[in-house]
Amino acid sequence: MIREQMAMPNEIPVTQAASGSNVGKIVVALVIAGAIGVFFYFDLARFLSLDALKQNRDHLLAFTEANFATSVALFILTYIAVTGLSLPGAVILTLAGGFLFGSVLGTLFVNLGATTGATLAFLAARYMLRDWVEQKFGKWLKPLQQGFAKNAFSYLMTLRLIPLFPFFVVNLVSGLTRMNVSSYVAATALGIIPGSFVYAYAGRQLGTINSLKEIASPNVIAAFVLLGLLALAPTIYKKFKTKQA
Repeated sequence: MIREQMAMPNEIPVTQAASGSNVGKIVVALVIAGAIGVFFYFDLARFLSLDALKQNRDHLLAFTEANFATSVALFILTYIAVTGLSLPGAVILTLAGGFLFGSVLGTLFVNLGATTGATLAFLAARYMLRDWVEQKFGKWLKPLQQGFAKNAFSYLMTLRLIPLFPFFVVNLVSGLTRMNVSSYVAATALGIIPGSFVYAYAGRQLGTINSLKEIASPNVIAAFVLLGLLALAPTIYKKFKTKQA
């Protein structure tokens, strides 16, 4: 009886911490759901289309030239919101970045916004979902987690370089792994540079683009796939050497 009474005070903080954690997760989920709901309810996606960008290019260019610093801040914040909430429109924003700021600066600003937004999505997925996923599927995920943890940087670089994998899916799935945040940020920031530059460069010829398919040609995609395989080469070599030893 005495042991039970002594144990109870230690159990209360644990229960309170778990309860507080659940409340925090619910609040974060509601905020994210609310923001996504606003985006689709007011059909804000119509502003993130190729047609809308081409129709408003003169106004956007004039505003950027008159308010450069403000335009940069608004652009990066918008990119963070779109990628952080896994909303459609990142490609159009990248084109806009190239059109408004040039290929190099556009790529830089895109990188800042995309990396920050992707990191927020990564952290949100980790905070809200990883514990639940590990409890439900931990037995099957453990080998995958171990393998990903050893070669996380190369794996993620490959996923970032090859545009066949949706950006937002990679963000969310990565959050469920044991990958550390610094490796995630570094691999994301480096891995998205080629793709960002291609679309930012295309944005400079905005008037001649009639479809996004014109940019993502088979040759361009093949080049990205080759880059992705090169990023994975050190991991493959390490496994090959391990088997030979």
